[in-house]
Amino acid sequence: MLAFGCTWLYDGAMSRSDRFEIFLAAPPGLEEVLTDEAREMGFGPVTAVPGGAGLTGQWTDVWRANLELRGAGRVLARIGSFRALHLAQLDKRARKFDWAAYLRPDVPLRIEATCRKSKIYHAGAATERIARAITETLGAPIAEDATLRLMARIEDDLVTFSLDTSGEPLHRRGYKEAVGKAPMRETLGALFLRQCGYDGAEPVLDPMCGSGTFVIEAAEIAVGLPPGRARRFAFEDLAGFDAEAWQAMQTPRPPRDTPLRFYGSDRDAGAVRMAGANAARAGVAALTKFTCQSVSALTRPEGAPGLVMVNPPYGARIGNRKLLFGLYAALGEVLRREMRGWRVGLVTSDGGLARATGLPFLPPGPPVAHGGLKVTLWRTGPL
Repeated sequence: MLAFGCTWLYDGAMSRSDRFEIFLAAPPGLEEVLTDEAREMGFGPVTAVPGGAGLTGQWTDVWRANLELRGAGRVLARIGSFRALHLAQLDKRARKFDWAAYLRPDVPLRIEATCRKSKIYHAGAATERIARAITETLGAPIAEDATLRLMARIEDDLVTFSLDTSGEPLHRRGYKEAVGKAPMRETLGALFLRQCGYDGAEPVLDPMCGSGTFVIEAAEIAVGLPPGRARRFAFEDLAGFDAEAWQAMQTPRPPRDTPLRFYGSDRDAGAVRMAGANAARAGVAALTKFTCQSVSALTRPEGAPGLVMVNPPYGARIGNRKLLFGLYAALGEVLRREMRGWRVGLVTSDGGLARATGLPFLPPGPPVAHGGLKVTLWRTGPL
């Protein structure tokens, strides 16, 4: 939900060329990391806010954010606001809202309302009034399983409408058909890579690669492949959507040349096959190498040092915590022996397991929600 201040109240249709508030969702704790990415990608000014980053822009900025930002989980567009002190007033003003400027009568819509510190306190009743206003004035069908989502936030008697322009969460890049146990979301993996200072100019190695998220994300960054190139977005179903302009924005740019290679290994042969298949669908198979081996068999790749990025099992996620101390100790030992000059980024929910590696970690990052747990990124300088 949008978390930054309202700057205008609805008093008619917003022009397609007007600027409006855009919210980029990120896991709490990584707002500054996503803000840095958005600034680097030319969005701005961008402000870190609870749960993500906020900026002012146009619809083309919404399209580009969905297409190019690696760390954003969703892109929300704020389309209007008005005051409402009771349900009858909400109903009346929702009927006057120019829904046709944004929604199509033939596209199903899902509505979610939240109420906080307002005289309108029943979210279900608010949802019902807004839905009725839309169906009776525009004709768009309301469906709980619709891809297009309208979010109504009622706070301090201010009703704010936002559209989820992404549809499916943005970590669903469109190429990962196969996943293993407790997979790392691509958006979260990209933010952790950025936290480790990765910019595509060095190799990345993951000795417990699972379905290959870190390795594939790193390879895509190195050659400049936009993360949203292989999927569809909800904004394509909005009124006035310019398919020709969107197609021009999507026109593939030639991948950058890179001499780098990106390495993943796992003791699970099925995971290695999945990772290789995912890399092929992502178009980076030629840049990646996946090997079936245990951590103890890890050897340093030829060439300059880079970044080891690893998301090992942790007791609350996979396996018995007591048995994992030996695994983490063995991981630390092989990294110190084989990966001199390389930096390490390790993601875990358990600080005790991280410290069991014996690696010289810097102060850890903030806890981040992941799969019902709180995980933390532990980083080292060059070993």
